This record gives sequence, structure tokens and C-alpha cells, in this order.
Amino acid sequence: MPETLTGAVTRADHRTESHAFTAGDGLPLTLVRVRAEGHPEPWRGPVMLVHGAGVRGELFRPPVQRTLVDALLEDGWDVWLLNWRASIDLPPVPWTLDDAAAYDHPYAVRHVLQLTGATTMKAVVHCQGSTSFTMSAVAGLLPGVDTVVTNAVSLHPVLPRWSRLKIHALTPMLTRLTPHLDPGWGDQPDSAMGWLTRTAVLAGHRECDNAVCRLVSFTYGAGRPALWSHANLDEATHDWLRGEFGRVPVSFFAHMRACVAAGRMVQVSDNPKLPDDFTAEAPQTDARFAFFAGEDNLSFLPESQQLSWEFFRQHRPDRGDTLHRLAHYGHLDLFLGKDAAHDVHPLILAELRGP
Repeated sequence: MPETLTGAVTRADHRTESHAFTAGDGLPLTLVRVRAEGHPEPWRGPVMLVHGAGVRGELFRPPVQRTLVDALLEDGWDVWLLNWRASIDLPPVPWTLDDAAAYDHPYAVRHVLQLTGATTMKAVVHCQGSTSFTMSAVAGLLPGVDTVVTNAVSLHPVLPRWSRLKIHALTPMLTRLTPHLDPGWGDQPDSAMGWLTRTAVLAGHRECDNAVCRLVSFTYGAGRPALWSHANLDEATHDWLRGEFGRVPVSFFAHMRACVAAGRMVQVSDNPKLPDDFTAEAPQTDARFAFFAGEDNLSFLPESQQLSWEFFRQHRPDRGDTLHRLAHYGHLDLFLGKDAAHDVHPLILAELRGP
């Protein structure tokens, strides 16, 4: 097969198919398969892209000139976008990362392998898609995955000081006031809690004219903005983000609060499929991991990925796990940034191809 496709792949070439499947606990989920119209069929095998909390699979197809999905298709991959239970494309439900680790990711992997006939696959996972996917992998629930590219955080959530204060102080109060937070309240507050949160956040966050961008920073980090640098986003992408963030249940924040207090991912659900402490023993996976961290990340500090890489290296120094700490990038601009196609995509492609 050729090393690269003939001609660049763009969003206009995308042909998408939605595949419904059921998580292990009966929750309906979806996978979106993306093909490149007019280009050769993929030859490298399946790769699944896994979004974070309160967003969706479309996160990986922002309105930049060249997305990661374009790069993967052009490089010959069979691309699948997972909408797990945290997706805003699905009916909102309370969830924890334990639920996703035990029931979403193993069944998504199984579904992709069954549909493609492949024996193994790869994954690019981001934020809470990364924590839950890594939890699933180290618990031994993803034997069909041989390579994982993980961004921002995996097993060791290290927060900026202000974020630590927020999650410890506000989470108990939020559980009594609202079942969820929603950065979408920046444009469309749908309740008294939404209006109150919007008013308070916009009074303190004045970094741009995009109210959703400002509520994202309050919800997920400590900066202005928290998940990206405005300098890394073009105007179209910054505006597009208004429609890409939605509800996140307080049950998630309660789980993350426990993990931050512990300094590592821990179980809160008493699920027999999962360990109580995900770093208590060696990872129960043969998958090679590539850890990515933006040096300017103000949601999860880059030390989060540094610690997880060191944990994997301690237990299996010859496996080839790698760490990339990227200057001038933060949390999400590794995927959304106007220069990510030049700075980040080649590193991801190289890790997926393997050493």
C-alpha cells in the first residue's frame, strides 16, 4: 500500500456513517465512521478518537484548514469517532469515569473490531476520554488495543492551585444546587442556576467576547482562557466552539474531586471490573502509550502526563512508551490550533505508525 494518499483530504471529502451500539450497562452510544470520498480505502487499520467531558466526537473536526481527521484519512487510517456517555450528542445522564471505563470503551473497541474484521486497533484519547480509556486499559479490559495516544491527563490529575480550590470547595455545594454544569449557559442559560452562573462568570472573566469560551474556563480550568491560547485559534474555530460544549454532570466532578485528592485515578463505584486504585499494580495492558502534554495547559498541568509516563516506564521500561511536552500549546489547541497540523499531527501520526 502507498505511504500516503494521492492528494490532500479535506472536510469536503468526508463520508460519514453513524453506527449505534450499546454499552455494557445498556446505555445507547454511537460511533461515527469517517471515510475519504474519492481516495483509496484505508489500509493501516482502525483508529478510534475519544473526546473529553461535555463535548462530542465532532471535537476532532474543527473548521481549520486541516484537521487531525484529515491527516489520519490521508495517512490511510480507518477513522472512528466515539460518542461515549459524556457526549453532548447523547441524552444527558449522570455518569462517572468508572462507568465509561467499565462499560463504554470495551464495548466500543469490540464493536469496531467486529465491524472491521481487524484483530487490533489504535486510539487517540483526550482529557476525560483519556482518563477513562486509560483506566479501562490498565484494568485489562482493552486487549484489542495496541497503541494509545493520550492527551492532557491519564492516571495522575494534577491541577493548578485555583482549580484544586474550586473542585474541593464548590463540588459539595453544587451537588445540592444542580445536577450539572453547562458552559453552553454562556449563550443559552436555561434555568435560574444557568443565569446566576453566567452572570457571575462573565463578571470575572473578560478575556474575550465569546461567553461560552469564558464559561468553559470557569468549568474546566484556572486560566483566561483555560483550555487553549487565543493566539492558537483562528476566529472561525473560536466562534465554532460556542456549539461544542454542553452539560457535564456533577457526578463527574465528584469523581474527579476524589481522584485529585488521591493524586491518581481511583474508583468510586465499587465495580468489580475495576481496581480501587488504578496505579496500585502494573498496567494490565500490552498497548504502547504515547503521552502528550501542552506546557501551557491550565486545565491539567503537564506534570499529569509526566507522572503517568513515569508510572508506565517504571513497570515496563522496554515497552517504548513515550512523552511529548509541547511548548506554546495548552489543553485542546493540540487538536483545534491553527498550526496544529504542522506542530502536532506529524507527532501523532508517527506514534500511531509505531517505532
